[in-house]
Amino acid sequence: MNIKEVSKNIADFIKDRDWEQFHSPKNISMSIAIEAAELMEHFQWANSALESRAVLKDPKKRQEIEDEIADIAIYLLDFCNLYKIDLEKAITEKLQKNIRKYPVEKVRGKSDKYTAYSE
Repeated sequence: MNIKEVSKNIADFIKDRDWEQFHSPKNISMSIAIEAAELMEHFQWANSALESRAVLKDPKKRQEIEDEIADIAIYLLDFCNLYKIDLEKAITEKLQKNIRKYPVEKVRGKSDKYTAYSE
């Protein structure tokens, strides 16, 4: 399945249940944030990158994490469907902006915000 087919399946699922009436930009954006928080909860007490990666090795936890990621993606694609946002175009344009904000020769191996490189 490609992203367009997945998006259509999501739209059909929501439409079949007459849930579009509840899917305002506010509600969907809040749902994305809530699901993202539920994803973060899995890593909340990990003290290092190594510990947070170890969480993914537990099959039960990994399945829960995959479910949270799916929830985030479903709400994101729903938002794009309902409000006519071309996700591929938005990603491509944002990636181009990030390429300009984070030039390889200045940022390789660094994690600072782009403002640190604009001097």
